[in-house]
Amino acid sequence: MSTTSENAAPEGFEADVVDATRDIADVAAVEVITTAAVHLMSAAAVKCGLAEDADERGDLDLDEARKLINALAALVTASAPDIGSQHARSLRDGLRSLQLAFREASVIPDAPGEGPGEKYTGSVV
Repeated sequence: MSTTSENAAPEGFEADVVDATRDIADVAAVEVITTAAVHLMSAAAVKCGLAEDADERGDLDLDEARKLINALAALVTASAPDIGSQHARSLRDGLRSLQLAFREASVIPDAPGEGPGEKYTGSVV
């Protein structure tokens, strides 16, 4: 019979959590923000159908792309003053490209200012 409870962490788990916490503590905020933004950009690009062979694989999903672009726009807009113009500029450029790709992929275009992320960035058209 085991003396550990069912809810106890697996052996070594606590040490892994401490190591991961220590590792993340060493990462600058700008790196965490830009990494999150790049993940959102990549996912949105795939959902906008920009990935190679996207049509054959059925990756186009504009509803999902809209959500990802909205989240990206909010992150970029909110963090821009804190991450510096060099980082913010490249993130804004990527965001704008995704917003335009979304408009191009959309069968029914959004009104200017109503596209994904445009409540944060303003109209891209």
